[in-house]
Amino acid sequence: MKAICFLLFGLLSVTAHAADPQNDAKTDKPNMPNQRVYFGTYTGDGQSQGIYVCELDAATGNLSPPRLAAEAVNPSFLEIHPNRQWVYAVGEVSDLGGKKTGGVSAFKLDPKTGKLTLLNGQPSGGGGPCHVTVDRLGKNALVANYGGGSVACFPIGEDGSLAPAGSFVQHEGSSVDPQRQEGPHAHSINVTADNRFAIAADLGLDKLLVYRLDAEHGRLTPNDPPSVSLPSGGGPRHFAFHPGGVWAYCNNEMTSTVSALKYDAARGAFTVLQTISTLPKDFAGENSTAEVRVHPSGKFVYVSNRGHDSIAMFAIDGQTGQLTPLGHESTRGKAPRNFNLDPSGRWLLAANQDSGNVVVFQVDEQTGRLAATGSEIKVGSPVCVRFVAI
Repeated sequence: MKAICFLLFGLLSVTAHAADPQNDAKTDKPNMPNQRVYFGTYTGDGQSQGIYVCELDAATGNLSPPRLAAEAVNPSFLEIHPNRQWVYAVGEVSDLGGKKTGGVSAFKLDPKTGKLTLLNGQPSGGGGPCHVTVDRLGKNALVANYGGGSVACFPIGEDGSLAPAGSFVQHEGSSVDPQRQEGPHAHSINVTADNRFAIAADLGLDKLLVYRLDAEHGRLTPNDPPSVSLPSGGGPRHFAFHPGGVWAYCNNEMTSTVSALKYDAARGAFTVLQTISTLPKDFAGENSTAEVRVHPSGKFVYVSNRGHDSIAMFAIDGQTGQLTPLGHESTRGKAPRNFNLDPSGRWLLAANQDSGNVVVFQVDEQTGRLAATGSEIKVGSPVCVRFVAI
């Protein structure tokens, strides 16, 4: 299917603020490569035209002014192929060509310019696709459809293009909130380090659903056990493994909490260890969480709060995997939908959807705390941050 995500909605304001020289710091990790940073966005408000790209200076944390990498309609979430030659994006719409589905597209990455060229697209199989990942061998793109409450697996061709879905799974059921959890709402899908399992967080079911992944044939089949239940009414959204592979963390959107889990890699099974708040005790406003990330060192977990507009910081107990709160850092914007840590773990980039800015924070790798560097750029409705080494 041609160009499922080509449509222009307006112009992006591209301004950049240089980092405060007093906050610039040379990295103590020599030879760390600079990074291209790709931003997925929403385009419906006229402030964005699609996917944007800029450069991150690995030594200073400074960002270059962003530029348009590819025109697309609501390319809200992105994933980079392991070979760094291809990029995959969902088209977060509920109707595509008169059918109740969104789309997923493949792009070729120009290593010299960072520009993206559309290869092809496929219908995602359900409305509102909101998350995409690529398996560890680079053989399949996996998509979570929020509106449709389903997941799908798309084989990747030798040229990076997407074949029709090799597997499609419709989730069934509901949970306790009649407005948000009247039915399934798959919000993310991730693949285990050994490429044997795919984990889908479903906000509508209060579950992490576990699928056996047949990467060679692009197939998903329910695991035994098929799922783990999280606290009722929490609304699990995103999910991240600890680098050691024994623990995992899931942010619960609706209750502003994060759950720590123990992972049995042999069985593909999880046990809930702990669920704690991402908010200060004295906060009384409305809030929802959006993203969870584990620091590459395996010592810290970060969760974004929309409403409190902060990153909640946690220390990981190296013996139990449980979390201890470290405090909160303002994201210097509104509604931090997504954030990401660069591969070195030195910089955290927070994408504030409602204020249209991306802010760089330096990570104290001893304490886990964040400090704004002064480097900030404007991007319309940014909702995803992905890195590619230059």
